[in-house]
Amino acid sequence: MTKFLIQATYTSEGAKGLLSEGASGRRAAVEQVVTGLGGTVEAMYFAFGEDDTVLIVDFPDSVSMAAVSLTVKASGGLHTRATPLLTIDEIDEAARRQVNFRAPGP
Repeated sequence: MTKFLIQATYTSEGAKGLLSEGASGRRAAVEQVVTGLGGTVEAMYFAFGEDDTVLIVDFPDSVSMAAVSLTVKASGGLHTRATPLLTIDEIDEAARRQVNFRAPGP
Protein backbone atom coordinates (compact mmCIF):
# COMPACT_ATOMS: atom_id res chain seq x y z
CA MET A 1 0.00 0.00 0.00
CA THR A 2 1.10 3.55 -0.72
CA LYS A 3 0.30 6.16 1.93
CA PHE A 4 -0.68 9.72 1.01
CA LEU A 5 -1.30 12.97 2.86
CA ILE A 6 -4.20 14.78 1.18
CA GLN A 7 -4.81 18.45 1.90
CA ALA A 8 -7.95 19.99 0.48
CA THR A 9 -9.70 23.34 0.32
CA TYR A 10 -13.39 23.59 -0.50
CA THR A 11 -14.61 25.90 -3.23
CA SER A 12 -17.72 27.92 -2.38
CA GLU A 13 -19.87 25.21 -3.99
CA GLY A 14 -18.04 22.50 -2.06
CA ALA A 15 -18.51 24.40 1.20
CA LYS A 16 -22.25 24.61 0.49
CA GLY A 17 -22.29 20.84 0.07
CA LEU A 18 -20.42 20.38 3.36
CA LEU A 19 -22.91 22.63 5.14
CA SER A 20 -25.76 20.64 3.61
CA GLU A 21 -24.58 17.10 4.44
CA GLY A 22 -22.25 17.70 7.37
CA ALA A 23 -18.82 16.32 8.14
CA SER A 24 -20.09 12.77 8.69
CA GLY A 25 -21.61 12.81 5.21
CA ARG A 26 -18.30 13.83 3.68
CA ARG A 27 -16.46 11.17 5.71
CA ALA A 28 -18.84 8.53 4.34
CA ALA A 29 -18.27 9.78 0.78
CA VAL A 30 -14.49 9.68 1.24
CA GLU A 31 -14.65 6.16 2.72
CA GLN A 32 -16.73 4.97 -0.23
CA VAL A 33 -14.27 6.34 -2.79
CA VAL A 34 -11.13 5.09 -1.04
CA THR A 35 -12.41 1.61 -0.17
CA GLY A 36 -13.90 1.30 -3.65
CA LEU A 37 -10.35 1.39 -5.00
CA GLY A 38 -9.02 -1.06 -2.43
CA GLY A 39 -7.68 1.56 -0.03
CA THR A 40 -8.26 2.63 3.56
CA VAL A 41 -8.70 5.95 5.34
CA GLU A 42 -6.28 6.15 8.26
CA ALA A 43 -7.33 9.60 9.44
CA MET A 44 -9.57 12.48 8.36
CA TYR A 45 -9.69 15.85 10.05
CA PHE A 46 -11.42 19.12 9.28
CA ALA A 47 -9.49 22.34 9.82
CA PHE A 48 -9.69 26.03 9.19
CA GLY A 49 -7.05 28.22 7.62
CA GLU A 50 -5.34 27.33 4.36
CA ASP A 51 -6.73 23.76 4.35
CA ASP A 52 -10.32 22.76 5.12
CA THR A 53 -9.64 19.05 5.48
CA VAL A 54 -6.58 16.83 5.90
CA LEU A 55 -6.53 13.08 5.31
CA ILE A 56 -4.08 10.21 5.49
CA VAL A 57 -5.08 7.41 3.14
CA ASP A 58 -3.56 4.17 1.89
CA PHE A 59 -4.01 3.11 -1.73
CA PRO A 60 -2.79 -0.04 -3.45
CA ASP A 61 -0.80 2.10 -5.92
CA SER A 62 -0.16 5.64 -7.15
CA VAL A 63 -2.48 5.18 -10.12
CA SER A 64 -5.43 4.81 -7.73
CA MET A 65 -4.47 8.08 -6.02
CA ALA A 66 -4.15 9.78 -9.41
CA ALA A 67 -7.60 8.54 -10.45
CA VAL A 68 -9.16 9.94 -7.28
CA SER A 69 -7.28 13.21 -7.65
CA LEU A 70 -8.44 13.73 -11.23
CA THR A 71 -12.05 12.88 -10.41
CA VAL A 72 -12.18 15.12 -7.32
CA LYS A 73 -10.56 18.06 -9.10
CA ALA A 74 -12.92 17.67 -12.08
CA SER A 75 -15.89 17.98 -9.71
CA GLY A 76 -14.98 21.59 -8.99
CA GLY A 77 -15.86 21.21 -5.29
CA LEU A 78 -12.31 20.99 -3.95
CA HIS A 79 -8.74 22.03 -4.61
CA THR A 80 -6.45 19.23 -3.45
CA ARG A 81 -2.79 18.36 -2.92
CA ALA A 82 -1.60 14.78 -2.48
CA THR A 83 1.82 14.05 -1.00
CA PRO A 84 3.24 10.52 -0.93
CA LEU A 85 4.36 9.55 2.56
CA LEU A 86 7.40 7.32 3.12
CA THR A 87 8.20 5.20 6.14
CA ILE A 88 11.45 5.35 8.12
CA ASP A 89 12.46 2.01 6.57
CA GLU A 90 11.83 3.31 3.05
CA ILE A 91 14.05 6.35 3.65
CA ASP A 92 16.74 4.13 5.21
CA GLU A 93 16.62 1.95 2.08
CA ALA A 94 16.82 5.02 -0.16
CA ALA A 95 19.81 6.33 1.80
CA ARG A 96 21.67 3.04 1.21
CA ARG A 97 21.23 3.15 -2.57
CA GLN A 98 24.11 4.42 -4.63
CA VAL A 99 23.19 7.26 -6.97
CA ASN A 100 25.59 8.41 -9.68
CA PHE A 101 24.92 12.16 -9.72
CA ARG A 102 26.98 15.25 -10.50
CA ALA A 103 25.69 18.64 -9.39
CA PRO A 104 25.46 21.33 -12.10
CA GLY A 105 28.39 23.67 -12.54
CA PRO A 106 32.13 23.22 -12.12
